[in-house]
Amino acid sequence: MSDLAELYQEIILDHNKRPRNYREIPSCTCCAEGRNPLCGDEVKVFVSLDGERLSDVAFQGQGCAISRASASLMTGKTKGRTTAEARGISGKVRDMLLGSEASPPPGLGDLAALSGVRKFPARIKCAMLPWRALEAALDGQRDVTTE
Repeated sequence: MSDLAELYQEIILDHNKRPRNYREIPSCTCCAEGRNPLCGDEVKVFVSLDGERLSDVAFQGQGCAISRASASLMTGKTKGRTTAEARGISGKVRDMLLGSEASPPPGLGDLAALSGVRKFPARIKCAMLPWRALEAALDGQRDVTTE
């Protein structure tokens, strides 16, 4: 598989064209906005908590295919999880994108499609932006940047 084909796998293209959970949650428990000043990607992540469980997760924003797909995949993977589980998944995604392991960590499911991003260092911040916004929301922060 060529590097570009690995970067833009079908699942990435599908989540970019038809993002899941792309909406606002008006009565959310917490939310945070993330910006990547280098490329202009912007994402706002909304989280509804039921105790420690993420009962709903959604996003809105504009950005590249990698950023939108990562946000879409993130909402699907973290909805219904506890805050600790969501943070654990976020850590695995960070390790996959920034680590030296050849294979994605186990348990990521469709998120493993983002593993090709690590061959393009400028795009890693695009893929991490929604995850950083999710963690900021869970930490009670309103804004986060990739810088």
